[in-house]
Amino acid sequence: MTEHSEAKTIGFTPCLYCADDPLFRVSAGVPISKALAQASDLLFLAKSFAEDAAYAKDTDRHAWAAHYLTAMSKAVIDDVVKVLTQPPQTATQQAAE
Repeated sequence: MTEHSEAKTIGFTPCLYCADDPLFRVSAGVPISKALAQASDLLFLAKSFAEDAAYAKDTDRHAWAAHYLTAMSKAVIDDVVKVLTQPPQTATQQAAE
């Protein structure tokens, strides 16, 4: 397995579905440190929107924004988890890449 500092997203994780088809997917090749930093930013915004929705009237749009931001964040984190938990590659598999 590659070092975690060199690991990149694999792009297998979809999010936000229309019917049964994923509308978006995590992009492959993003360094996981940058992907996790982006997920953290998205979750910070989602938390802020959720707080607004909880305390203010007529803030349905904040609740929906929080919903979509958390769905995107979850997809990024799930994709990173897939990278970090995949079994180690053999030398032959690494050479084939």
